Amino acid sequence: MNGSKESSENIRSNVNIKQKFLSKRSELLEQKKNLLSEARVYLSGPMDFVASRAEEKQKGWRNRITQFLKVFGTTVYDPWNKPSVVGMPHYGKEDEFSTDKRYDWTYEDSPQGDRCRADLCAEFWPTLHIDLRMVDTSDFLIAYCPTNIYSVGTVHEIVMARLQHKPVLFVSPPISFPSLDELKKHMEKKEDTAGLKLLNELKIEVPLRPNPEAIPSMWYMALIDGHYFFDGFGFKPYMKRFNWKSGELDEREDKSPPKRPLLPYLEKLNSKIPKRYDIEQSSYVENEDWLVFDL
Repeated sequence: MNGSKESSENIRSNVNIKQKFLSKRSELLEQKKNLLSEARVYLSGPMDFVASRAEEKQKGWRNRITQFLKVFGTTVYDPWNKPSVVGMPHYGKEDEFSTDKRYDWTYEDSPQGDRCRADLCAEFWPTLHIDLRMVDTSDFLIAYCPTNIYSVGTVHEIVMARLQHKPVLFVSPPISFPSLDELKKHMEKKEDTAGLKLLNELKIEVPLRPNPEAIPSMWYMALIDGHYFFDGFGFKPYMKRFNWKSGELDEREDKSPPKRPLLPYLEKLNSKIPKRYDIEQSSYVENEDWLVFDL
């Protein structure tokens, strides 16, 4: 009797396992029909002139976007975590210390100066090479472009993607300098005229230009379709789901909640490609930028 009972329980257990497997497979097959499960995305944005490369690598926006998209099965290319190159596993790898060698740069007009510049140009070529290859093999880009951070590589990657008619989802957040405003008020209260003069000169030299309306460069307006601009990520509704700890990006979005956040757009994009507004037809039309192949 005991053997018969154990046999029945084993059968039920195997049936349950099989049902769970079939259910999971069904979910995966259903998910495979969605756009993001077939797509590859490259995460473009400043890396060199951020406040802290170490902080950006460990806690930056790319980490959250990667977690968010991997739920949909998206292949994410992150320049902080470059894929290994077959046969050359260390090729083009980059970390928070990668740029230290650039401080060897010199304008010395001599054979030694020529050698130094040639060495540095060769040193950083693999990074450019592998990042552009990731752009080339991606289906679309997500680009974070605050107007207060200088970034050459980001511009290069965006231009390359648009030359291939790939969508570039462009995040331009509001920019303000509350500490600068507080410093100015403090100096005015102390009647520090010399300090105020230096502060104004510093604002011109840097330059420190607030952009509270999150208006992107006019060049980007011409380069990127108007449908792809966002004034923030919209992390707040997803904080609990992904167990994200609040940080600087969240403080900024709390002060200036995005009117057009990226993450809800990505969720909708997964099931249906949004149409774009065509200025010539004065109506919404099919968006042929989204060429994601079903492989």
